[in-house]
Amino acid sequence: MIDKKKYLSVIDEKANIITDVSDKIWEYAELSLMEFKSCELYCKVLKEEGFTVETPVVGIETAFKATYGSGKPVIGILAEYDALAALSQEAGSTVRKELVRGAAGHGCGHNMLGAGAMAAAFAAKAYLEDDHEGTVIFYGCPGEEGGAAKAFMARERLFEECDVALTWHPGSSNQVTSGTCNSCIQTEYKFTGVASHAAGNPHKGRSALDAVELMNIGVQFLREHMSDDCRIHYAITDAGGNSPNVVQPHAQVLYMVRAVEVKDALELQARVDKIAEAAAMMTETTMKKRFIDGCSNTVPNKALEKLLWDNFNEVGVPTYTEEEKAFAQALIDGYEMPSHDLPGAACDENDEIAEWVKEVSKNATIPLNDFLVPYWFSTKPRAGSTDVGDVSWLIPTAQINVVTAPSNVPGHSWQNVSCGKTSIGHKGLLCAGKVLAATAMDLYQNPDKIAEAKAEFDKRAAAGYFCPVPADAVPVAVGDQMD
Repeated sequence: MIDKKKYLSVIDEKANIITDVSDKIWEYAELSLMEFKSCELYCKVLKEEGFTVETPVVGIETAFKATYGSGKPVIGILAEYDALAALSQEAGSTVRKELVRGAAGHGCGHNMLGAGAMAAAFAAKAYLEDDHEGTVIFYGCPGEEGGAAKAFMARERLFEECDVALTWHPGSSNQVTSGTCNSCIQTEYKFTGVASHAAGNPHKGRSALDAVELMNIGVQFLREHMSDDCRIHYAITDAGGNSPNVVQPHAQVLYMVRAVEVKDALELQARVDKIAEAAAMMTETTMKKRFIDGCSNTVPNKALEKLLWDNFNEVGVPTYTEEEKAFAQALIDGYEMPSHDLPGAACDENDEIAEWVKEVSKNATIPLNDFLVPYWFSTKPRAGSTDVGDVSWLIPTAQINVVTAPSNVPGHSWQNVSCGKTSIGHKGLLCAGKVLAATAMDLYQNPDKIAEAKAEFDKRAAAGYFCPVPADAVPVAVGDQMD
C-alpha cells in the first residue's frame, strides 16, 4: 500500500508554480491553434521540472508532449489551454467589464484545465522517481474549441502509446463524468461571385452573399429531415462588406454539424455540402469548402470512472470562505438567464441521487457546490462535443469535473472568465490534479485495474475508431482566410 499523500503533497509544495501557470494562460487568452505563448510557457516549466519535452507534435505548432519515466504502465494526462473569442473580462469582478474590448477570454476554463492536469503530472512524476516502474505522458492539446488537436493526434494513432488516459474539466459541480456526447464536424464554405453596382448594373453581378443566404435557407429546411439527436449551427464569417449598393463578390460561412455517432454526422455533412453546391449553382458563383475540425463521441469506461470516484472521495472537494461564497452569490445574482437546475448530470437519470443533491444543495440555492455528486454510470448522450472522444476510441479514457465557478454558471460566459483567476479557480484545479494523480498511482500499482479497463474498452469500442478527420486535412485556426 503506497502513501498517496506523500506524493500528492508535491502539488501543495508546487501550488504557486501551478497556479501561476494557470493565471498566465488566463492572461494570454489565446484562441485555438494560436496558443504560442501558452505552449512556450508549458514547455519551459515542464523542462525545468525534469520532463522530456517534444514540440511540435504531429505537425501542430502549439501541441507538445512532456514525458517522464520508463516502461509500463504508461498513463496519459490530457491538457487544454485555448480561449474563446470576445470574452475578455476583468478577473474577480461581479459585473461585465472587458479588459480589452473584443478580445478573447477563458470562458471554458482551459487555463485551469491545463494547469490542473500539469499538477497531476507533477505528482505522478514524484511517484515514479521513488523507484516505481511506469511512464507519465502529459499531452498539450491545443484547439479544443476549434481545431480539435486531439482528433488530429488520434488520426496518427498517437495515444496508443498509452495504456489509459485521464483528464478533467472545470465546472460548477464536483462529479465523475460519465455518458457520451455528440460527434462534431466543422466546415467552412467560401463563395466567390462578381462585384457590380447594385442599382446601375445589378445584372452584371453575381452575389456571394446571396449564395450564403440561400445555403442557410436550404439548411433550415433540412432541419425537418434529420434525426432528433442531430444539430446544425452556423456563423457568417464574411458578409462581403459594408456597402449595400455593391453586389457582394465574396462571402463565407462556417458550419458545425453534430450527431452522436460519427457516421451519422458524416452523412448529414454530405447533405449540407450538397446544399452549398446548389446555392452556388443558383447564384452562378463558385464555392470552395475547407474542413476545419471534427471530433468523435466519448466512450465511457466504468472501471476507470469508479477508480476516479474512489479517489475523489479520498481527496475530498474544495471548501470555501465566506468571502468566496459572497463573491459567487454576487455573480449568480447577475446571471442574465438564471437557472435552478440541480447540479450533477446524474440527477437527470437517478431519482435517488436527485433527491440527495436537492437536499445538500438546498434545492440548488447554495452559491458554490461544496459536495461530491454521487457516481452514476451512464451511456446517455449529452449536449456538446469534445475531442477527448477521439482519445476514448483508442484507449480507455475517463474524466472528472471540479468546481471552479458558481452554481449553474452559464457555459462559455464572462462569469467563468471572472472566476478563472481567483482562489475559487485555484482550489478547483489543485483538487483536480490530486484526484487524477491519485488515480494514476492506483493504476501504476495495480495492473489488474488497467486490464479491467482495457477489457471493458474492447467491448464498448468494438466497432473500431472511425476518425472524423480526413487523411489530407491539416489543422486550421478558425478565422484564417481561405485561399
